[in-house]
Amino acid sequence: MTTDRFGNELAAGLPYARGSIIRSTEDDFVKLERARRVIERRIAARGRDAIFNFSGLERALPLDASELAIADDELAPALTGARVRALALEHLGGDADRHDVMLFNRLTAATFATHLALVAPGDTVLGLSPTYTHPTAIRSARQCGARFVETGDVAGLAAALERESRVTLLVLTRLAVTYDLLPLEIAREAVRLAHAQGVRVYVDDAGGARVGPAVFGQPKTLELGADLGATGLDKYGTVGPRLGLLAGDAALVATVRARAFEFGLEARPMLYPAAARSLAGYRPERVRALVETTRTVAEALRLVFGARLHVTPVTAQLRADDLLDLAMERARLTTPPIVPIEATAALAMVLLEDYGILTVHFAGMPPGTSSLLLKFIPPETLERFGGPDALAKAVDRAVDRLAALLRDRAALAALLLGAAATSAAGAASAAS
Repeated sequence: MTTDRFGNELAAGLPYARGSIIRSTEDDFVKLERARRVIERRIAARGRDAIFNFSGLERALPLDASELAIADDELAPALTGARVRALALEHLGGDADRHDVMLFNRLTAATFATHLALVAPGDTVLGLSPTYTHPTAIRSARQCGARFVETGDVAGLAAALERESRVTLLVLTRLAVTYDLLPLEIAREAVRLAHAQGVRVYVDDAGGARVGPAVFGQPKTLELGADLGATGLDKYGTVGPRLGLLAGDAALVATVRARAFEFGLEARPMLYPAAARSLAGYRPERVRALVETTRTVAEALRLVFGARLHVTPVTAQLRADDLLDLAMERARLTTPPIVPIEATAALAMVLLEDYGILTVHFAGMPPGTSSLLLKFIPPETLERFGGPDALAKAVDRAVDRLAALLRDRAALAALLLGAAATSAAGAASAAS
């Protein structure tokens, strides 16, 4: 697929088209700053409880006073490094005699460092995912001068392994950006095929490291047979900080670690106590509770949005193309004034501004998906908001406001970019 439903050409390395309001990652950052000012105003007016985190991500710093006392780049790894290693290997299914671990400043850094260590200019990197590989892996391959090829399925992978020259890495995604799951038999066969050709396997197991075992009964990351695997500590059962955790073959981890330190991709060692607390506190039943709460929200949203709501086993989604269609229908428009990702961004901003709802759209720079996702919802947060029906009504009313905004481009730009939109409009007017 090279265009969206409206004929807009997809941006390079992204699964959606860029628009004329949010044109680039630079604009994504302006949008994020605008969201932060909204959060600041809501908390100032109503307190911390005026924000409801429905992103599915927890990015706090879980430290108590005694741990904070050793939050030092020299002391923390000396006193807690061994515990982090043991907890991480247990979490990802590693063997202390064969495997090692490394903490990164985020999951993207683990992916990039892996490519820096294992991929050379002119190599080919293959991707296999239930839908599509995360843009961070594609960017990592290209930044290393390699060619990235999405294979689609096992047959496509087998064909690519035979066809492509200098294949050095397979990026295997268990739980895709779309939150579709790769069946276990496909994951195992992919690892077997890659290893038969001497190709190393890196599992981008962002949320799959916990969702796969806890919800679907799959093995842990390294139990899939991969050489390396990484996850984020801000996702689905772990409580932050936002760090990337890599584990795998000890010699490969040593090579990746060296590249990570050379390029400043490592996590600050002072955060080791927080990582240990996050890993030690992980419970599979918590993941299952988050999924069950999300299912109740999906049921309420289905009553409002019908077939336009896309549901996976762990998420409820308004896909961007469907959302723009719906907003245009409510606005009685036949020609889209914006691209789908801008519709999602606007809905996310309205939800934040009007209801204090924080969605995952603001977590990515740039976002890895154009869908409006509700996922892994904490039951206590949903109860504080008023329950699934209240959340469904809020989303419905936010779509109504989005529909009205489609007729006022200046207001839409101001909603997304704040004062920056006004400045840009003034500069454009002066230039003309």
